[in-house]
Amino acid sequence: MIEVDGSEKSGSGTILRMSVALSAVIGQPLHIYNIRQNRPDPGLKPQHLEAVLTAARLCDAELKGAELKSRELWFKPKRVKSGRIEAEIGTAGSIPMLLMTVLPICAYAEQGVQLHVSRGGTDVSHSPTINYLRFVFLPMLERMGLDAHLTVHRFGYYPKGMGEVTLTVEPCESLRPLLLQNFGRLKTVRGISVCTFLADRRVAERQADAAREYLNGKNLVADIEIVNDTSNPVQKGSSLVLWAETDSGVILGADAIGELRKPSESVGEEAASKLYEEVSAKPTVDLHLADMLIPYAALAGGKSAYLTRMLSEHLESNIWLAEKMLGARFITQKIGALCGVEKAS
Repeated sequence: MIEVDGSEKSGSGTILRMSVALSAVIGQPLHIYNIRQNRPDPGLKPQHLEAVLTAARLCDAELKGAELKSRELWFKPKRVKSGRIEAEIGTAGSIPMLLMTVLPICAYAEQGVQLHVSRGGTDVSHSPTINYLRFVFLPMLERMGLDAHLTVHRFGYYPKGMGEVTLTVEPCESLRPLLLQNFGRLKTVRGISVCTFLADRRVAERQADAAREYLNGKNLVADIEIVNDTSNPVQKGSSLVLWAETDSGVILGADAIGELRKPSESVGEEAASKLYEEVSAKPTVDLHLADMLIPYAALAGGKSAYLTRMLSEHLESNIWLAEKMLGARFITQKIGALCGVEKAS
């Protein structure tokens, strides 16, 4: 049985999610304790619990300790199943975080998996937005051989959530390594500005206008799609995701979400300033993508390597866990002003 101390490194939900995912992929029982020990409210919150339960449904895992506020969990996986799986968070807890937990598991099913997630948050704090997953994360995984697609039925925001998505994943015989060590030449900057039941206040347009104005001041031209959404009459909200693509295959992303008393212009400027920080540094993956790719690089055969702006806490945590659970070996080193991340072959 694999033993994982959840208070190590970041001591966050990231360790829980990745531990469960890798346990299911390699078919090894997991015991994780001190779950989210370094957070103000330790233990399993509703979104963490539903992520664990969904992972268990995917591999018929035996569970112990799977309850709200639990700080200890036993997870004994069996064979990964195919077909349609249902998940329901019931709060504004992050749907993207749940998807990131189960996506590696889905990749190792014998046939396709269709995961339907309801009553959660698609665009909430401390989580990538759903459109970041659609336009940055999943396209990068496609280059590694993973065929996964997201359909957003209903956007969901804090505090009520009520978002709904479907993730469709085709089986992946083997993941390809990712070698992305050259920034190249900037080709395009694109984005999607979404607002739900806020068209009368031109929220999506104002977010996009502010982002364009900021980027224009940095000599960058952004093509931003406006989406005046009406999918969720229960919870109004907004988000903006931007991404830059280069001729060497780099995709750098950044996002921001609307909040009560936060001007739409601030949302646009926030996303744009984050993206410019990435583009001006010229890494090959953005700060968040760098840690999200670690389990896939660890599972892929051969050498993977990319450049990021810095060695973040989540990146360190994911490397530590991939080495512990999979026996992978990663090397991180300063390369000029950037941080090189390499998974040895």
